[in-house]
Amino acid sequence: MAVSVTASSIPSLCSDRTTRLASSSSSNLSSSSSLQFPLHLRRLRIRTNGVSAPSRPRILPPVEAKKQTFSNFDDLLANSDRPVLVDFYATWCGPCQFMAPILNEVSITLNDKIQVVKIDTEKYPSIADKYGIQALPTFIIFKDGKPYDRFEGALNADQLIERIETALKVKQ
Repeated sequence: MAVSVTASSIPSLCSDRTTRLASSSSSNLSSSSSLQFPLHLRRLRIRTNGVSAPSRPRILPPVEAKKQTFSNFDDLLANSDRPVLVDFYATWCGPCQFMAPILNEVSITLNDKIQVVKIDTEKYPSIADKYGIQALPTFIIFKDGKPYDRFEGALNADQLIERIETALKVKQ
């Protein structure tokens, strides 16, 4: 699928040079002067002050998390001796990637109070559907195998710790 933009809708394309080029090669352009951008240019952002390339992807530090495999998610929740904070995320989600080192810090800080688990919604869509995950990141605190508290969006470490501690104190 190509993106079609008329030259008159982008001020930077309406220069005298563009008009001369369009009139000199009018046989190649349609009467509406529409431009077809190739696939590799679709990633460019067009702003009022010109065109810019997408920013470079940020490289985040590796997270020191234990990878554990469970026979199923329900067993993990039922057999946990502490409440479980589940982070529903996706690898393509920017705020989810922002949360990775924060979750590691929270896991270390609240090690005796809560267990932190990450669920990739792309790999386990049935779990995401079961809990109605529609925004990322979504956090659910499970206690005694049942959803106990739920919130969405990226938080810094202090906000997340406060949210967890408040939820566990208020609802006990």
